[in-house]
Amino acid sequence: MCRSGFSKIVAVTVLLALSACATPPSHINDVCAVFDQNDGWFDNWQAAAERAEQKYGVPVPVLMATVRKESGFKSNSKPPRTKLLGFIPWKRVSSAAGFSQALDGTWAQYQSETGSWAARRTKFADAVDFVGWYHSKTADTLGVARNDTYNLYLAYYLGWTAYKRGERGDAGVQRYARATEQMARDYAAQLRQCAP
Repeated sequence: MCRSGFSKIVAVTVLLALSACATPPSHINDVCAVFDQNDGWFDNWQAAAERAEQKYGVPVPVLMATVRKESGFKSNSKPPRTKLLGFIPWKRVSSAAGFSQALDGTWAQYQSETGSWAARRTKFADAVDFVGWYHSKTADTLGVARNDTYNLYLAYYLGWTAYKRGERGDAGVQRYARATEQMARDYAAQLRQCAP
């Protein structure tokens, strides 16, 4: 009888843990709430973001603002499909996928350079590590400061080659980068107030 009750508790706990992983945070503009909603044993977003910060030197607010702007913290996020003949769903505009919206080629480069062959774009810890890696390479190769959210995001959005050529996107892209910069500032202020 006791063993049966314990098995049920374990099964319910596992189901709750798995369902928490599949649910995007409900308050994505509050980093404390995002971390509170995803603080499980197997999938602790704050710990993952802090590991990426330690590894790459990119502050947690910059990492989290990038993921927030790219996917809204949705693991299965993908660009919309184009329409064939104006109404038939067709190909997607790019291969971007997951939390980080990493393109297939860039994700493969990340896996190769870091040896993270099992990394998945739909797993938050892998995605935030990817963002840290990408921003760190931007800092090292293009001279952008690791806390310069605006330029880090422009390089992330446009790609290293375009950014190096001096491209900075149109007014819409620049507004988006400014919004990401503001989100990082907001997240930094919120993190100072998070409950321990």
